[in-house]
Amino acid sequence: MTDIPNFDTIKLDIADNVATITLNRPDRLNSMPPAMADDIRSALDYLPLLGARALLITGEGRGFCSGADLGGDRTSSAVGGGANSRKALRNHYNPMLLALANLDIPVVTAVNGPAAGVGCSFALSGDFAIAGKSAYFLQAFVNIGLVPDGGSSWLLPRLIGLPRATQMMMLGEKISGEQAADWGMVYKCVDDAELMGEARALAARLANGPTVSLGTMRKVLRDGLSQSYADTLDAEAKGQFIAGNSADAVEGIMAFVEKRKVEFKGK
Repeated sequence: MTDIPNFDTIKLDIADNVATITLNRPDRLNSMPPAMADDIRSALDYLPLLGARALLITGEGRGFCSGADLGGDRTSSAVGGGANSRKALRNHYNPMLLALANLDIPVVTAVNGPAAGVGCSFALSGDFAIAGKSAYFLQAFVNIGLVPDGGSSWLLPRLIGLPRATQMMMLGEKISGEQAADWGMVYKCVDDAELMGEARALAARLANGPTVSLGTMRKVLRDGLSQSYADTLDAEAKGQFIAGNSADAVEGIMAFVEKRKVEFKGK
């Protein structure tokens, strides 16, 4: 198996076909400088080489991600203002978020503590976001005279509707993990002590599923948010062709016919 590389700002591990990316700047509540976005993007490129069939993302310590790093070199920070912000977003943060969206394996995020700014949109970019009761989601940009980024303006209205997305963005108020679950913004909210166990169990369940099918579902669902009904019907037909030619589809049909437990291999 390919050796797992070391990164400066994150940790990457794999066990039982589940890759785990842990944001690893706990002394700064895992605030995300451009270098962390680059590390995440590089880690995503390694996942196929590691045989990953699902991805789990979390944060080390007391927070998931407190947003873009406000300290350090303002010439590279996403909050540096003007051309510097645009450059950081286009060259670092946006490519990482697009790479995450385009993965062909399912993604679970385990949100511990604050998920603010770009950390909020990053936490919600998974297929399943599980929040601990100490978690909160914050669009803090208005509090410092900026506008939301990290895809929040696209993502939040689709998750919770325009009125609630407007509330989050224009009022800049914290949304607790429990409220996020009530709104349907996250998959569920659980006790902090149960967070990682729940997230790992869900990631393991997905990793044992039909990977080609799940990856195809992921693409059709995402694309469908900006396509016509007719285009989505066509995308489903193409996806059915891809999944139907997978070894897991053959296994699924045979297990059904033979009345036995299915054993997907991810192929």
